Amino acid sequence: MADFRVDQAAGLRRLMGGGQLQVATFVAGCEGVGRSVAVANLGVALARLGKEVMIIDEHASRDDIAARFGMLSRFDLLNVVQRELSLTQVLLQPLSGLRILPAANAVRKLGRLSLGQQQTLLDAMSGLERPVDVILVDASMAHPAGFSPFGLAAQDAVVVLSGSSASITEAYSLIKKVSHAFSRKQFRILVNKVRSHADARSIYENIAQVAAQRGVARLDYAGAIPLDDALRQSAHRCRSVLMQAPDSAAAAAFRDVASDMLYWQRGENDSGGVEQFMQQLLNLSQRLNPKIIRA
Repeated sequence: MADFRVDQAAGLRRLMGGGQLQVATFVAGCEGVGRSVAVANLGVALARLGKEVMIIDEHASRDDIAARFGMLSRFDLLNVVQRELSLTQVLLQPLSGLRILPAANAVRKLGRLSLGQQQTLLDAMSGLERPVDVILVDASMAHPAGFSPFGLAAQDAVVVLSGSSASITEAYSLIKKVSHAFSRKQFRILVNKVRSHADARSIYENIAQVAAQRGVARLDYAGAIPLDDALRQSAHRCRSVLMQAPDSAAAAAFRDVASDMLYWQRGENDSGGVEQFMQQLLNLSQRLNPKIIRA
């Protein structure tokens, strides 16, 4: 019955004309904060809200989003750009309403694509069989420019951190570097692996206050995911916690964050679909200086 309601909601939304594309890139200042697991579960939560979701994954196979669902990503978006495969052959679909696009190799070469390759990418993305409502990007920390171009082009850059002091320090350092190097002045903070909502709020308010006082950036609260053994167990079984333990505290938290995401404020220029966003991404990638963030 739940799946029927999701399908019915998705069909009604498409009948009414859908909405603007929403793009959120998830980044982290250090490893171990649970960014990829969070992205995978948010993708499931949004799909269950009737959204057509695409996760663009910048990570290599065996450490990627596909592995979170027990799947193997054999191909990459670069195979599409080089006209070796169609986009349909590269996309993975772990469940209805959620598609995964492995893009580790393609993202590293976005700034060096020929005009023909750029057009091939735009044609492929605009020719999707089903429209995309939400793009979630699981950004790699190892991009040659020091920061994923998706994190600069997306409407929302979500910094995932945990309650550890090292995680908080590295998250602030990343925000500061990106703010100074690329003039991105707005980020969202998702606090993961936290013991209570009060602790999450305290962590967010402290880092937001420092960023504001020093004129680095404006930070908005994206929510919190509790330290929940159900999440660890579901990840070990390569399943979403929303499917493995739907009544758990972590599953409820992901549903809350996903619901809130749909109401995140968007700028006046945040309009258009996948093709327009990809065009903006390509234009930005051509201008990135790999040395600037490392200075």
